[in-house]
Amino acid sequence: MNVSQDLSILRLILDASAVVQAIMALLACVSFMSWYYIFRKWFAVNKAREQTEDFERDFWGGGDLETFFEETTSPRHKSGSMERIFEAGFREFKKLRRQTNLEPKDVIDGARRAMRAACQREVDRLDSSLAFLASAGSVSPYVGLFGTVWGIMHAFRGLSNVGQATLSAVAPGIAEALVATAIGLFAAIPAVVAYNRFSHEIDRLAARFESFMEEFSNILQRQMR
Repeated sequence: MNVSQDLSILRLILDASAVVQAIMALLACVSFMSWYYIFRKWFAVNKAREQTEDFERDFWGGGDLETFFEETTSPRHKSGSMERIFEAGFREFKKLRRQTNLEPKDVIDGARRAMRAACQREVDRLDSSLAFLASAGSVSPYVGLFGTVWGIMHAFRGLSNVGQATLSAVAPGIAEALVATAIGLFAAIPAVVAYNRFSHEIDRLAARFESFMEEFSNILQRQMR
């Protein structure tokens, strides 16, 4: 068997110690889960952004709020995040306005609280799975480093039984240990990039939700006059 065959990635993984193999398997599972959440979150965030743009175009296109509310709450209509915020606020507004003992300010405050609660639910839903990506991105390199340290220790223990330490004797053990670090980085880098990207996109959506709630509150306040 030549050197290139001895140092192939598959051979290095198969020849690694049981602890290093277990760490590699763990990191491979983390990497698989990271990519699963990355694709799932990518579709979810894109869908939320498109639904938000559609809602803003329809809402600011004019029309009666009552009619628009009935359309968005129709069973056939699939509501987006901003639509659910609108529905929560307008439904609370209608309920509180029927109570004659409330001041206009109390009605608006109640509608605003309902929208903020709905907004928080929507942001929490968009934020789901980001904690896993953050953990995978921050912990995976250290787990891989632990596997590398363990593999190097195992390699040097094996050298104690060899009369003369040569490069050919040391290289396979060091190489198989470094594979754990490589797999750790492979799992961490996409998770970190995706986490930063999705966090930025969700923050932008949350800012749009906040702006809509303030503007819609002003609209409701004018209706109370």
